[in-house]
Amino acid sequence: MALKDLSQGVKISISRSINTSFESYMSSINWDEDKFNMQSFVGEWRKYINNHASWYNQISEETKTDPAFHGELAEKINEVINKILSDKPTQAQMDEISALQEELGEEYDYSCKLEAKYVLEKLKSELKKKQNN
Repeated sequence: MALKDLSQGVKISISRSINTSFESYMSSINWDEDKFNMQSFVGEWRKYINNHASWYNQISEETKTDPAFHGELAEKINEVINKILSDKPTQAQMDEISALQEELGEEYDYSCKLEAKYVLEKLKSELKKKQNN
């Protein structure tokens, strides 16, 4: 069975699992692009789909072992990652990051919406620590 032949719900779930795994993986390496390793990411994604993704159980073993299906999944992973990386931060994110950086006297680079989310969480955590000291 080809990826395109799966139900719309399963295809959406596959994309969502890639997105969730990518966000988790990038956070684990602090969004350091030099530390990014596609094989490590795919390993994390495989763990995620085996433990948390309901769509994985809806696909036959034959499909799971089909090299063509794996090739289509690889293309889908690249497509989802490219979409994530090209999704620009919102103005609200940029404004909030700017204000927090100014307050903390720190500066972080970010280039996409998901990375901006990570930076915001990091800055808010630092601000909370500073306020508790």
